[in-house]
This record gives sequence, structure tokens and C-alpha cells, in this order.
Amino acid sequence: MKKITLVAPITLALLIACANTSSDDQSKTANVPAGKFDLSQWKITLPMDGNKDGKIDEVSVKGLKDYSHPDFFYLDEDENMVFAAPNKAITTANSSNTRSELRQMIRGTNTNIKTKYPLNNFAIAAHPLSKRFGSVGGKLEASLKVDHVAKRAKYPNKPPAFSVVVGQIHAGKDQNLIDKNFGFGWGNEPIKVYYKKWPQHNTGSVFWNYERNLAKDDPNRTDIAYPVWGHTWKSPENPGENGIALGEEFSYEINVHGSIMHLTFTAKNKPTVKYAIDLSNNVDAYGKVDELDNPYGYTGDWHYFKAGAYNQCSSKDAKGGWYTACPGTGDWETDKKNGDYTQVTFTKLKLSPSTEPK
Repeated sequence: MKKITLVAPITLALLIACANTSSDDQSKTANVPAGKFDLSQWKITLPMDGNKDGKIDEVSVKGLKDYSHPDFFYLDEDENMVFAAPNKAITTANSSNTRSELRQMIRGTNTNIKTKYPLNNFAIAAHPLSKRFGSVGGKLEASLKVDHVAKRAKYPNKPPAFSVVVGQIHAGKDQNLIDKNFGFGWGNEPIKVYYKKWPQHNTGSVFWNYERNLAKDDPNRTDIAYPVWGHTWKSPENPGENGIALGEEFSYEINVHGSIMHLTFTAKNKPTVKYAIDLSNNVDAYGKVDELDNPYGYTGDWHYFKAGAYNQCSSKDAKGGWYTACPGTGDWETDKKNGDYTQVTFTKLKLSPSTEPK
């Protein structure tokens, strides 16, 4: 006779509880961005102070597993990942621009590795201690559509007006490097991928900027803009059919292989645009020496990818070129109704090791 094993009531109860917990966990993650996108190496900064501690809100890698926000970070009805940021809201300490933006965290959920430690960031191959970092180079692939950019600016002719950064590489702001006068550590950006559309135009321009890796108080520390489709950030001309409309999908790939940053931009019915720039010297993306740049480029810095909606329409009213004095009340519903915000929808976002360019 076959032996029948009975399950004790307490064991049966535990099995049912575990089954329910699993079901609950699945329901929690099914309708959040991390349920559809691999966010296992990202944290997010949001344009809000939900806990009222006077600091901008961040959600950790672990917290992102079941997190969304109905206004600033969520899945749309097509299960794409939406980022939104009003013109006026709390910002990070070193910026006057709002953001709903992911920051690469190579460490994943291992918080024993501090955010600024080498193992949580990447270096280029030319870095003398590159093997100590989380990776040498890396690749970010994204497909997205910009749904909205801010429509109003007090200073519309300042370059950042009506624009949003949808991807970037940030070098680490490192006081230790600055203090030792190594020529690095200022927290500059070797790339920012921009979309800009003037209110009176039917299409906008996609371009990318390289920031000279110089000290903050150096007058030559500025962004060099390279066109992709349409114009760069200073041109008020209508890009017309050469531009990208709101809601029109395009893709970018940032592939830092060795010490070279390889860029590829693609969109339906648009020419594929490619660039390559050596981040270990001061030769620009056109192959010309830039005498004003750091001769060692970004060699001594540590880096990380960012992606999302980094609103460039600052509400700050000041003389500097970054301060566009874009209007905003700080109330999301009001600002959204007035068009004083930016919104970006990603259909793809993928981190991976760098690859040899074809």
C-alpha cells in the first residue's frame, strides 16, 4: 500500500502564506517600471521631497523593485517607462534644474560599497588604476520619445531653454582629486544627450554636448555641441523635416570601449549618425586638437551613466547662461496644465559591458 504523508496544519498554513506572499510580490512589481525594465543597477532621483526632510528624494536600487510615482515615474498603458519633471521643484545641491533621472549603480544592492567608491563606478582604460573600478567602460542603449518640453522661458535665447537631457555620462565630483591638484574631480560631463524644441516649431533637434574637463571657475569650461538631427542648442532656426517631433521615437547608444566613447543615433526615416571621441586626450569629435581642453581629457576621473528627464528649463533668474527663468508654481497640476514641465518616455533602457565597435 502506498504510504500517504499528511501535511500538518501549521505547515499547510505556511505553504498558503508563502503562496500568497509570492502572489502579492508579483502584483506589486507587475505595474512598476522595474517590473518591465532591468533596473537592478540604477537608483532614481525625483523632483520632490516626500518625507519633508529638506532634501531631494532618492529611491535606492532595492527600493526601485516595487516603486513608481503617479506623476514623475511610472509605466504608461503600453508598459513604457515615463519620467516627468516640472520647471519648479526641489533640486540636487549642485544644480538649479529639476530631474526625474536614474543614476547607474554598478554595486546593485550591495550597500557595503559606497556610492563614490571605485567598485560602483567605471573608468576609461587610460586611467592608471582602471582595474580597481566596477568596470572599464560600459554601454548604455536607449530608445525613447520626448513627450513634452517646457513651453515658456523668460530668457528664450539662452541655450538650455525648451530642452531636456535624456542621457549622460557624469564624471564624479571628487574633492579629494581636486585638493590634490590632479586636474580631475570637478564633476563635469563628457556627454549629455539633448532634445530641444522651440514652441513655435513642429519638430525639435537632437544633439549632444561634450563639456571641457576644466575647473568650475575656468572661463574655458564650456559645452561643445555636436548636431545629430536638426541643429544644436544655440540655433533658433526651425529644423523642419530634419528634426524629431514630440512623440517621435529615436535611439542612442553610448559605448565607452577602452578609452574611446562611440556614439550611435538612429531613428526611423532619419540618417544614422555616429561619432567617436577619445576621452583620454583633448582631440575633439571631429579629430581636431582642442587647445582649451584638459590635455588628458577625463583620464583621471570616475564615471557613471544617467538616463531619464533632466529638465534644462531652470526656474532660476540670474545672469549665467544656464538660468533661463522658466516659470513654475511648484504645484504639479498647475504647472502641467500650463506646460511648464518636461516628460520623456523610454521604450528601451539597457546597461551592458562595452563592445568592440563594428
